[in-house]
Amino acid sequence: MRLVIVGYGYSSAAIAREIRPRLATLHVTARSEDKVSRLRDEGLDALRFDGETLSPELAEALNRATHLLVSAPPDEAGDPLLRAPGFADRALPALKRVAYLSTVGVYGDHGGAWVDETSPVNPVSLRSRQRVAAETAWQTLAAARSVDLGIFRLSGIYGPGRSAIDNLRAGTARRIIKPGQVFNRIHVGDIGGAVATALCHQGPLDTFNLTDDEPCPPQDVVTYAASLLGVEPPPEIQFDQADLSPMGRSFYGENKRVANARIKAALGYAFRSPTYREGLASCF
Repeated sequence: MRLVIVGYGYSSAAIAREIRPRLATLHVTARSEDKVSRLRDEGLDALRFDGETLSPELAEALNRATHLLVSAPPDEAGDPLLRAPGFADRALPALKRVAYLSTVGVYGDHGGAWVDETSPVNPVSLRSRQRVAAETAWQTLAAARSVDLGIFRLSGIYGPGRSAIDNLRAGTARRIIKPGQVFNRIHVGDIGGAVATALCHQGPLDTFNLTDDEPCPPQDVVTYAASLLGVEPPPEIQFDQADLSPMGRSFYGENKRVANARIKAALGYAFRSPTYREGLASCF
């Protein structure tokens, strides 16, 4: 298996750690030369991709790749790899499978009701509308090339260094109360485990929600993290009194419970952190 990861960050690094022992070659991309240098210092075969131009080295890696993981987010101009001059016209002779990391934000707001992969997309935010467009573009390319495509719709990502425990330690955790509000989340270790499983899976892929078993109010997560640390949780703040950034406030404009039965049934994947309790314990 020869894998190229476009957009090497927190989630894709977890996938790389899981799958690397099974790879013949691994190439990863980053936007800046500084990050490319850091990744090379870590022993990775890193290439620069600025979202605009394919270098000869990246073009050659793509020509040889059997598997492609796309983690780089789209913007107003679309998916950065698909729009790069020359990519869509490349033969990609060895490519068998593409994994695309998307978001459960594509479902929009459902008033707290359950959604699954058969639910219609109804994105609210610009960033989620861009994800829907990117999903569609990758589906078009995969169909034209007879390449197997897996779309992974990720919920709120947390893990070591990016959890309620870290926020409590830093003094930045808040318990914001909005009655009826729930959020969905996924531990980064399960992103690594599930997507690595999919890339190695022998059967066809699909669109999969990648989220844990228990959507819940965000304040519950902070309270549980405080109990693990043995500290008092921060005071409750009512949503209408909370000082939130426009992006932070936008998250509270979407309320849904996202189901994950499909990925369990199709891939036989067993979540390592089926709820935030196991996930936070692994961050402690």
